[in-house]
Amino acid sequence: MGFILYNYDVMELYMNKKRRWMIMFVGALLFVSNSVYAATSKIGILVFDNFLTSDVTAPIEVFGAATKKAWFSSYEVVVISITQNKEVTSEEGLKIIAEKTIYDNFKLDVLIVPSAYEMDGLLKNKDLIQYIKKQNQSASWMASNCSGAFLLGEAGVLDGKKATTWAGGEKGLAKAYPKIKVQYDKNVVIDNKVITSNGGPVSYQAAFELLTKLSSEKFSKEISEAIQFNRLESAFQP
Repeated sequence: MGFILYNYDVMELYMNKKRRWMIMFVGALLFVSNSVYAATSKIGILVFDNFLTSDVTAPIEVFGAATKKAWFSSYEVVVISITQNKEVTSEEGLKIIAEKTIYDNFKLDVLIVPSAYEMDGLLKNKDLIQYIKKQNQSASWMASNCSGAFLLGEAGVLDGKKATTWAGGEKGLAKAYPKIKVQYDKNVVIDNKVITSNGGPVSYQAAFELLTKLSSEKFSKEISEAIQFNRLESAFQP
């Protein structure tokens, strides 16, 4: 009987150790998994009062949907106000509360700059222009929609590069910033890690072009189908 009890105790001790090792192993796997999928790269989208809604909501929808996927979970979308006031209202009346401001200290992997009908005040905003210059030094990609190209131009981001702006605004961009190789009648222009677009609904096209660069054409198509953007291919056919 003593022999049987002894072996039982040994077996119980062995099983307890085995269970502890299993718990530790599973915990380690969870830690590695969380580390792999933790967001380490930021896609920043600037906002300010009277921004044009789709210039901002299009990339938020596209990249926001992508970050839910394991293959893009290392990215997160961050909305950034250009003032200390984080609540901004678009031209069309949409209210947004930003997560960060340009006065917070953090680096971006991508910076997307939207537009407004009235750009003069923004172009004279020294803090904003300096912020764009600073992010351009370390960001992997810079982007603009519509007249946001004028802000990239003011910051020198587009010097020597091909770029576009809102349809009809190309001459104004070329006149204001002669160093830019302005492209006419182009929806989206990509040149050396900078992407510019006409803005408005074309902001979706630009976002998918950028998503393809950051991931792959296959993954970009997956998100296009998920939000049914691909349906637009036949939306205007008779």
